[in-house]
Amino acid sequence: MCQGVAKLQVIGVEARAVYNNGQAEGLTFWAPNINVFRDPRWGRGQETPGEDPTVTGKYAAVFVRGVQGYGISGPVNSTDLEASACCKHFTAYDLENWKSVTRYVFDAKVTAQDLEDTYNPPFKSCVEDGHASGIMCSYNRVNGVPTCADYNLLSKTARQNWGFYGYITSDCDAVSIIHDAQGYAKTAEDAVADVLKAGMDVNCGSYVQQHGASALQQGKITEQDIDRALHNLFAVRMRLGLFNGDPRRNRFGNIGPDQVCSQEHQDLALQAAQEGIVLLKNDGAALPLSKSTVASLGVIGFNANDATRLLGNYFGPPCVTATPLQVLQGYVKDTRFAAGCNAAACNVTAIPEAVQVASSVDSVVLFMGLDQDQEREEVDRLDLTLPGQQQSLIESVANAAKKPVILVLLCGGPVDVSFAKTNPKIGAILWAGYPGEAGGMAIAQVLFGEHNPGGRLPVTWYPQDFTEVPMTDMRMRADPATGYPGRTYRFYRGQTVFDFGYGLSYSKYSHRFVASGTKPPSMSSIAGLKALEPTTTAAGAATYDVEAIGSEACERLKFPAVVRVQNHGPMDGKHPVLLFLRWPNATDGSGRPARQLIGFRSLHLRAMQAAHVEFEVSPCKHFSRASEDGRKVIDQGSHFVMVGEDDEFEMSFMA
Repeated sequence: MCQGVAKLQVIGVEARAVYNNGQAEGLTFWAPNINVFRDPRWGRGQETPGEDPTVTGKYAAVFVRGVQGYGISGPVNSTDLEASACCKHFTAYDLENWKSVTRYVFDAKVTAQDLEDTYNPPFKSCVEDGHASGIMCSYNRVNGVPTCADYNLLSKTARQNWGFYGYITSDCDAVSIIHDAQGYAKTAEDAVADVLKAGMDVNCGSYVQQHGASALQQGKITEQDIDRALHNLFAVRMRLGLFNGDPRRNRFGNIGPDQVCSQEHQDLALQAAQEGIVLLKNDGAALPLSKSTVASLGVIGFNANDATRLLGNYFGPPCVTATPLQVLQGYVKDTRFAAGCNAAACNVTAIPEAVQVASSVDSVVLFMGLDQDQEREEVDRLDLTLPGQQQSLIESVANAAKKPVILVLLCGGPVDVSFAKTNPKIGAILWAGYPGEAGGMAIAQVLFGEHNPGGRLPVTWYPQDFTEVPMTDMRMRADPATGYPGRTYRFYRGQTVFDFGYGLSYSKYSHRFVASGTKPPSMSSIAGLKALEPTTTAAGAATYDVEAIGSEACERLKFPAVVRVQNHGPMDGKHPVLLFLRWPNATDGSGRPARQLIGFRSLHLRAMQAAHVEFEVSPCKHFSRASEDGRKVIDQGSHFVMVGEDDEFEMSFMA
C-alpha cells in the first residue's frame, strides 16, 4: 500500500537536481495531501493514500522522509534538508464544492473522538515520525474556528504536543476568507491577527501583506509575532542551505540533471504503477490474456488513448508518455480502437462503432472510469455510478463481444460498478487509479500476465445509495437510531461493492500465525498493571487509560506476531499481508471500530514458496481506541488479531 522511502527519495533527488540546474526558484513542496479519504465523492481523494489512518500516517512519514532526504526510520539530521515537504490540509478537510457548500465556508463539526482517531493521526505521524518541515492549515473551520486561526490546533497540538519544527502556511487565500467569506473576523486586521497569534507563519496570498502594517499600527499584532513567523520561515531556508554560498559545495550540490528521468527512476515509476493496480474480478480466469491466442484485440474507451488521463491532478512533465492503446498495439499487431464516448461525461457516444469493433475481434478491453472534469480540486461528485452513457456502452460492447470482456477503470475515487461485477459477460475488472507516466505499460503487463497483480483497495467502494448521506456530515461512527451508516471500513455498516483491502491475484495465497513466534506477554508479569483499576463507561464497557498505563509498561506489553505466508501458484508475485484487530463487541455503543488495520507488509514469493513475516504488536497503540472525550483507552477483555480472513488469535487484556 505504501512505496518505500527509497522510492520516495526520488522526488527529493529530482527536485534538487532541477534546482541545482537553475530551473527552480525554491525547494519547498506543498505535499503530501494526507487528509483521510472520508467520503467517496471527494474530488481530491485521488491525491491521498486512502481512507485508513494507519496507512495514511505511514505514507505521510515515509513521503516526508523521502523528500527531505532522511532514512526510512531512526533519527534525522534536522539541520539539512534535501527538499522541504509540507503535510496538508490540517485538519478535517475533505470537501470541495458539494451542492453549493464550498470548502471556503464549510464548518466541519467534528467530535473529539473522531478528531483523535481519524482526522489527526496522519498529521501526528507526519510530524513525529516523518519530521516534516512544513504544515498547511486548511480553508475550512472545525467546530466554528478557522483552522488557520486555531491556536489549540497549530501551536498547542502541532508545536507543543507533537514537537513540530518548521513553518506553517495557510492554504492559498485562506486568511482572506476568514473575514471576507466566513465572517469569523470582524475586520481584515483581525483576520491577520487571528492567524499570526494562532501560530501561522506565512500566508499564501497577499492578505497579510496588504493588511499586516495596519494590524501592527492598530496594536492587534506585535513585532514579536512577525519575528516568530520570520524565524520559522528563515530557519527552513537555512536548513535547505540557501544561504551557504556556492550551491555546488552544498551537501546536495553534486545532484545534477542526469538524476532527472534516469532509467532507474523510470523503472520505479513502472513499479509503482504495477503495484497500485487492483484486480477486482477475474471470473473463469479471463485474465491473463495470452499473446499466442489473441490474434486481434479491441480497445474501447475514451481513457485508452490520452496519456494525460493517466496522470490525475498536480503532476509535473512526465519523462515518457505512452497511452494504453499505444502499448497494447505493441502486444497485438491487429489492435482496433473505438473511443465510444467523447469523455468521462459520455454525453456524446459512438456506441455502434464500438459494438462493431467488439464483434470483430478475439478479445476486448474497455478503458472507462472518470477524468479531471469529474473529480478534482473544487469539484466533488454527486453520484458514484459511471457518468453519462458509460454503462450502456460497456453493456452493449459486452453483449457484442465473442467472449467476456475486460473492464479497466481509471479513476481516483471509487465507483459503483455493481452491474459489471455481476455481469457474466464482463470477465474481469481492473482498477488502475491514475497510474502515472508508466501506467499504460503497467496495465498491459498485468493484462498479459507479465506482472502478477497484488494491489489492494485503499478505500471502500460504496453503492450509489450512499449518496443519500450528506457529504457535510463529518461523523465517522454509525448511528443506528437515525439510520446513519457510518464511514470507511472501520465504522460503515452498509453493503459494499468492494471492501477496503480487497484485491485478487493470479496466484493463491494462504496465511496463518506461527504459534512459536507469536508470543503475547503475561499481563501479571508487568509491573504496575495490577494496580490499575478499569473505568466503566456510560455504555458499560470497562476500560484502561493508556496514559495511566505509562510508557514503560506499554513498552513491555509489545510482542511479535509471526505469519507464515505461502504462494500456492501458479505465478510468482508480490503479496501484501494485512494485519487487523477486531473487537468482539463493536456494536455495543462504545464507538469501537468493527476492525482496524494495525500493520501491513509486502513480500515477493515464488510460486509454491513460503516465508515468515513478523509484525510488532503494541497493545497500547494497536488495541486502544478513542473514547468520546478523545482519550486513548484499552477495553478490558478479548482482542482478536487477524491476518486476512484466514487466521486469528485472541489476547485478553485484564490488568
